[in-house]
Formats: sequence, C-alpha cells, structure tokens
Amino acid sequence: MELRGTVMSDRPLLVLAVQEEARFIDDGLPVLLTGIGKVNAASALASVLSRGPLPSSVVNLGTAGALRPGLTGTHVVSAVIQHDLDTDVLRQLTGETYGAPLTLTGDGPVLATGDVFVSDSAARDRLAARADLVDMEGYALASVAREAGVAITLVKNVSDEADEGAARTWRESVADAARELAGWVTQHLAASPGRA
Repeated sequence: MELRGTVMSDRPLLVLAVQEEARFIDDGLPVLLTGIGKVNAASALASVLSRGPLPSSVVNLGTAGALRPGLTGTHVVSAVIQHDLDTDVLRQLTGETYGAPLTLTGDGPVLATGDVFVSDSAARDRLAARADLVDMEGYALASVAREAGVAITLVKNVSDEADEGAARTWRESVADAARELAGWVTQHLAASPGRA
C-alpha cells in the first residue's frame, strides 16, 4: 500500500492497484496504490478511510479484461459482482446473503471482480453470461466505500480480452491504458476537484 498526497474532505481519492496504471496521473489529487487483489484493495482502502478524513468520493481507476467481443476503451461501471464467491451456495448453507451484486450509478457495463487474472477463453465465456468486464479489485473497493458511507465510481480501461493472450496483452497495453485513465481524470475531475 502506498498513499501519495493528502486525503481531504473536499477532494476525491484516486485508487489504483499498481504504479503501472497510475504512471500518468499528476499530483493534483491524492492517489492510493493498493496492490493487486481483493484483500490488498479492501485492506488498503479501509485503512485510509478509517484514519480520516473521508474524501468527497473514491474513484477506482484501473485496467480490466473484456468479456465480450469489441468492448474497448474506458468505461464507468454501473454494477459489480464477485465472480469467485459462490453467493448462492453460501445462502443455502447459512440463510444469509454474502457478496450480493452492488449497484453503482449510470448505465455502463457490469464488472466481475475476483482474485483470478482471467486468461482463459472458457472462463471468459462463463463470466460473460453475468458481466461485461473483469478485474481484481473493484468489488472489494466498492464494498469498503459503501460501508464507510463514501460514494465510489469505478472507471475501467479495457487492457485485454481475458483470453490466453491476456498477460502479454496487458503488459503491452498498460501504458496506453494508464494514459487513457489519466485523461479521464483530467476531463472529469480536474476542473472541479471536489466532484466525482
């Protein structure tokens, strides 16, 4: 975990997994690098939010695999699910719902989050029945922000097709994705730092 800048109540907190995704973001807003995966994401954001002050919002920026052909560019996510938590079985066992889908804002794509870098066509196709994009942090961050009462926006840039070439494609495209994400920040947050 690495926090750059100071969290303030009138500015959003930008949250990314790794430096490769954050390399073109300027120093105008605080940036939290969580590390990869749901546990790292949740613990890093919870730690920062628990210390206070709370930011005006949390904006999670990052790369994602496309689960559908032709899905490219940068997207604001409308809902997020956990693809590696068997919510139905847990409900049958306990009578409680764990890991229910989280609805965000807008009409963007659905994001599936899990602690697996999806790089298999069969896994991609199974996930495509429930979501449009896949990442490794979004659900955890949305859950922590919601618990803290802080608004969150998930912004994902498609870096790969979540197939057998995903790891190579991610390495080749992460710099371009980082530029696109920094551009999104400039376009949507720079003019009004407290907005998100």
